[in-house]
Amino acid sequence: MQRLELTWIGKGQEPAVEPRILFHDPSKDYGDPNTENMLIHGDNLLALKALEQQFAGQVKCIYIDPPYNTGTAFELYDDNLEHSIWLRLMKSRLEILHRLLSSEGSIWIQIDDEEQAYLKVICDEVFGRNNFINMISVNMKNVAGASGGGEDKRLKKIVNIF
Repeated sequence: MQRLELTWIGKGQEPAVEPRILFHDPSKDYGDPNTENMLIHGDNLLALKALEQQFAGQVKCIYIDPPYNTGTAFELYDDNLEHSIWLRLMKSRLEILHRLLSSEGSIWIQIDDEEQAYLKVICDEVFGRNNFINMISVNMKNVAGASGGGEDKRLKKIVNIF
């Protein structure tokens, strides 16, 4: 059966990620010690792989705010990845997140308009196009006029959550 898909340099050549074990560091504990919540410090791909072993098919709600790939270098990370690299990083994480979701679960992804169209196509590929429910657009600031009187001719950006 033929199907449409997004392709990029290096697609299908993702390195295998071996399962990891999470270790509890009591010195970083905060709040109610009886909660089942976790704050995981480390590489998110490795952390997701570790969570997959115990929680596959059990997570009811996932919210992620991935790098927007805006071309900016921030203090803690570089948000200026080559497009194929960004696509590969997103797909490998979304595949694990899909395995973590329960059958009635949902995933919420916050992204801006730089990569949202490509992310939507990857999500269609990973989760199935028929599972998409909606995209929510949020105004980030109030501005006057169609262009907002901005420094360029583009309409003001909004955040898309789908």
